[in-house]
Amino acid sequence: MYVILVYDMGEKRVGKMLKHCRKYLNWIQNSVFEGEITEVKLKEMVLGARGIMREEEDSLIIFKSRDERWLDKEVIGQERMSTDNFL
Repeated sequence: MYVILVYDMGEKRVGKMLKHCRKYLNWIQNSVFEGEITEVKLKEMVLGARGIMREEEDSLIIFKSRDERWLDKEVIGQERMSTDNFL
């Protein structure tokens, strides 16, 4: 499945969450990630994220799609990290 993940964390937890999410998805902008992930890996990632965050203060939002091609993506300005793979 293709996901877009957005989080809002307290200042002390932002770095840990960034490092954690980069293990699973592509970092595209501050606190925003995207990429293909299996259901099992997504559950693993969410479990790890719950261990980092304080649910009464922080938020984690995950948008899911069966396939990236069902989303139109438009980037205006500089893209932080390209998700294109060159061979």
